[in-house]
Amino acid sequence: MNNEIDKESKAYKFAAGKGVMNLPNKLTISRMVMIPFFILFFYLPFTAHYFVALAVFGIACLTDLLDGKIARKYGLVTNLGKFLDPIADKVLVLTALVIFLTKPDAMFVNTGEIGLIVMGCGISVILAREIIIGGFRMVAASAGTVIAADIFGKYKTVTQDISIVVLIIGAGVGELIDHISAYVISYVGLGFFVLSVILTIISGINYLYKNREVLKK
Repeated sequence: MNNEIDKESKAYKFAAGKGVMNLPNKLTISRMVMIPFFILFFYLPFTAHYFVALAVFGIACLTDLLDGKIARKYGLVTNLGKFLDPIADKVLVLTALVIFLTKPDAMFVNTGEIGLIVMGCGISVILAREIIIGGFRMVAASAGTVIAADIFGKYKTVTQDISIVVLIIGAGVGELIDHISAYVISYVGLGFFVLSVILTIISGINYLYKNREVLKK
């Protein structure tokens, strides 16, 4: 019985891992494919369209959790996956944050220019961090150094995702009903966004400090 299970497991690994287009990489690519649909539903003016966009974003985030777990569990880690996964994550998050700026009245209910300024400045910090760390990783790779993932970077990603989800919920509630709950949700979302920006700065500094020897070579 155990031998049959082992054979089935090996067969699954072989089938799923055949070539670079294995299941984890397909999930990663599907996350990138969902980005245009997220944008589409975000802008289409039908009832509860923000919640539909939120559902697409949630599914995309779920693929982010699954692709890594499946790749590690079944030994399906590939260079293509290492390349595409962080790109898909960053494009998804940054796309959401940038399009929020195009509809400040909906996304920052009753926060006025404060929400717009906070979001605009925060996005510039996030973009700067990603560009700096991306370049730093390239320099490190050329020197034969692999930079390990940073715990603050993981916290940063989680808080970014939470802020996006909460802000979309606030926009959806504010569109359907004129209630104080929409204002509260928007401020909570902005709070998580500010926290993610702080973690972004900490993560960037920590990356550079822990691997400062790379720049001395």
